[in-house]
Amino acid sequence: MTLGRMNIAVAPVAPLSADSVLSFLLQAGALLATAVILGRLAQRVGLPAIVGELSAGVLLGPSVFGALGVWDGPSTEELHLLDAAGLLGVLLLVGCSGTELDLRMVRKRGGTAAKISAGGLLIPLVLGVSAGFVIPLSLISGSADRTVVALFLGVAMCVSAIPVIAKTLLDMNLLHRTVGQLTLTASVIDDIFGWMMLSVVSAMATTGLRTGTVVGSVIAISTVVLIAAFVLRPLAKVALRRGPVLGPVVVIILLGAAGTQALDLEAVFGAFVCGVVIASVLPRPEALAPLRKVVLAVLAPLFFALAGLRMDLTALADPKVAAVAASILVLAVVGKFIGAGIGALASGLTRWEALACAAGMNARGVIEVIVAMAGLRLGVLNSSAYTSIVLVAIVTSLMAPPLLRWAMNRVEHTAEEQLRLNWPPAADEQEKPAHDKALDKEEKSEIS
Repeated sequence: MTLGRMNIAVAPVAPLSADSVLSFLLQAGALLATAVILGRLAQRVGLPAIVGELSAGVLLGPSVFGALGVWDGPSTEELHLLDAAGLLGVLLLVGCSGTELDLRMVRKRGGTAAKISAGGLLIPLVLGVSAGFVIPLSLISGSADRTVVALFLGVAMCVSAIPVIAKTLLDMNLLHRTVGQLTLTASVIDDIFGWMMLSVVSAMATTGLRTGTVVGSVIAISTVVLIAAFVLRPLAKVALRRGPVLGPVVVIILLGAAGTQALDLEAVFGAFVCGVVIASVLPRPEALAPLRKVVLAVLAPLFFALAGLRMDLTALADPKVAAVAASILVLAVVGKFIGAGIGALASGLTRWEALACAAGMNARGVIEVIVAMAGLRLGVLNSSAYTSIVLVAIVTSLMAPPLLRWAMNRVEHTAEEQLRLNWPPAADEQEKPAHDKALDKEEKSEIS
């Protein structure tokens, strides 16, 4: 092929070998089968499927089968292929969760979500930074600056996991509840702040703190919101007006995720924003039901099993590592419950609603794992601290479902929630006058 004065020979890329394809299929099949089986067992004992799906990876990974020498796990090439499938699953999961967000409720109770988020951010952040200055540096990092390590621990403690929270709320049929909507909205705010702080700490660990890093993150997030509102929304409205919608919906979510990834923001943030945009223009929300079924039954279980596969709990055999892990776990849980709970109570929610919000936002899940991997890569964390933070991800994700169920059993359904369950809010509010009347009635009752 000739390009100007350059002759470029483009060699065809060889496909995967037959052995690689066979090995990948066996690995993916075994991982998904274990996730599905343990997910169903979890549901039978009253837990959401995500509990079993995370446990599948822990069982097949270095924590159990690997330690026993029963299974070596996937190779690097196979793991990359599985990661690609898992990434597709988590992006579509978060995108579908965004389509469930009730924008009218967010506008009406945005102040409540902001207060919950503020409490759930500030107190864990302070506790994490304080712990970073107290815990012996040798147990956290080998060479990083103490201030950088302390700030990183604060970031790790204040984030929430949108994928885990969304999957838990979907599994428990709580996403239509007002508490579920508030929890998801507050978690989005938490994660936006978390990614901004992570970029700042990463800069400190490499080139030093610069004002441009913070300003650049704020500009990038503002750009995403403006593009979504004024560019993506009109285009999505045209694309989804007629014909099958599943293909265009998947394309929008994936390209939106790619856009935020290109801006050095997390891809799941772009997927969630696109889901919200899709919900605001989709004429037939029930058309997404087949996509949700595939994501929840196949792609999401594979992703969560992969997340568990990377967790190595054998390092906790060291008493010092176990002590650090227990301290970080206690501070993370206490900080999130106190912070989010105070924010919820200050917004007028009942104590059971406040407990449910705190339980949901306490789930760190895969986002915590991503943060921990970034710290390990930057040299901010050593292997012991990495294991401790991953433990927070596992335990808090497992704590959320039973606490949510216990608290939500004491929270009565409202007319607004029942209507949200019966049909998602329409883009044009005039199309659902009964929904508006229910919201207006609730607003008047709150004012009185």
